[in-house]
Amino acid sequence: MGGNSPCASCKLLRRRCTKDCIFAPYFQPDDPQKFAIVHKVFGASNVSKMLHELPVHQRADAVSSLVYEANARMRDPVYGCVGAISYLQDRVSELQMQLAVAQAEILCIQMQQEPTGLPMTAMQMEPGDDKSSLLLSRTSSSSFNNNSLCPQYLSFASSSSEVQDPLKRESLWT
Repeated sequence: MGGNSPCASCKLLRRRCTKDCIFAPYFQPDDPQKFAIVHKVFGASNVSKMLHELPVHQRADAVSSLVYEANARMRDPVYGCVGAISYLQDRVSELQMQLAVAQAEILCIQMQQEPTGLPMTAMQMEPGDDKSSLLLSRTSSSSFNNNSLCPQYLSFASSSSEVQDPLKRESLWT
């Protein structure tokens, strides 16, 4: 930068900002916290080395990634971004299980509403019916027992969603 105001890194490190400062294009003086977090987690020397090793067109993305990882490391010093990803994957799994339970309940209700207790065939389906009905239509009616199927699926789904991994750690994102 070299002009009036030093970049955020030079300001924090209390050094003179030169026109060829590697940090100046990525750490603007109006956002000093951005460099402070990256410096605290990775160190200015390491960040400088990383940026020098990269082609100029990739540096902005690298700085963005470093800032993101540094913020994640401040929240979770051990796992960083991986902790956030792991938490989100666990959450997706929980939501998929809840969706499966809800779909099973819908199927049971639909089966109970049928006069014969047998699933609808594709010919009986209305154009507005959802995929749950299509799943019912593909099920063999001879092997389908309405009274015993629904409770089994629902009890399995509800009991498996209650099981928790004893090694699962608490996350700061909950």
